[in-house]
Amino acid sequence: MHSTAPEEVGLKRVPKHVAIIMDGNRRWAQKHGVSTTIGHWKGAEALMDIVDAASDLGIEVLTVYAFSTENWNRSEEEVEGIMQLFKMYLSGQCERMVREGVRLDAIGDLQKLPSDVLSILEETKAATAHGSRINLVLAINYGARDDIRRAVSSVVTDCLEGKLDKEAISEKILSEYLDTAEWQDPELLIRTSGELRLSNFLLWQISYSEIHITDVLWPDFNENHLVQALLDYQRRERRAGC
Repeated sequence: MHSTAPEEVGLKRVPKHVAIIMDGNRRWAQKHGVSTTIGHWKGAEALMDIVDAASDLGIEVLTVYAFSTENWNRSEEEVEGIMQLFKMYLSGQCERMVREGVRLDAIGDLQKLPSDVLSILEETKAATAHGSRINLVLAINYGARDDIRRAVSSVVTDCLEGKLDKEAISEKILSEYLDTAEWQDPELLIRTSGELRLSNFLLWQISYSEIHITDVLWPDFNENHLVQALLDYQRRERRAGC
């Protein structure tokens, strides 16, 4: 495969916000004859390398699909393994994130996470709050339909309490109630493992995002693949609307 150098990327046209559906951990595990848990571990190891590469390339926000609302339907053993991975990953990577200027945040219905996972997540967010090189946003217990549902519920509450005039509700206003209100919408969505679906991820926010699909399984996704995605993005003509 042709090796793509980061220098080939036109840095003036790097998307500020990139979203990634990190798919393929289980298939990677099957391919290598190891447990699903090992597959998730390898996927977690790949993440910080991509965060570092994204930061070096000028990406300001990286939002990654770490655990969906639908993932609770997986086996109890796999879900428990993922929750343990979250704890060990966050505690193990916290110092590195602080050192490298990574600001950690999270979106999703976080209150439904196990209390020990939520606790370490909040601790890591606090420790990295002053990171200024890149924002790493973990989508945990996240579903786009649930995001919109919670936003609409908050809008209704504010209308009933007189804090918001229903006639003033616009797309911009509704966007301010979504989990991602702090950041601009992603210009680029990357999906690994070759699947051609959005999987209930940021449906509102990626309405006009460019989409890059790669057959590479997430644990094998590296800086070269990220650069290829950015070059693909830069070859396209961005239009307002269709």
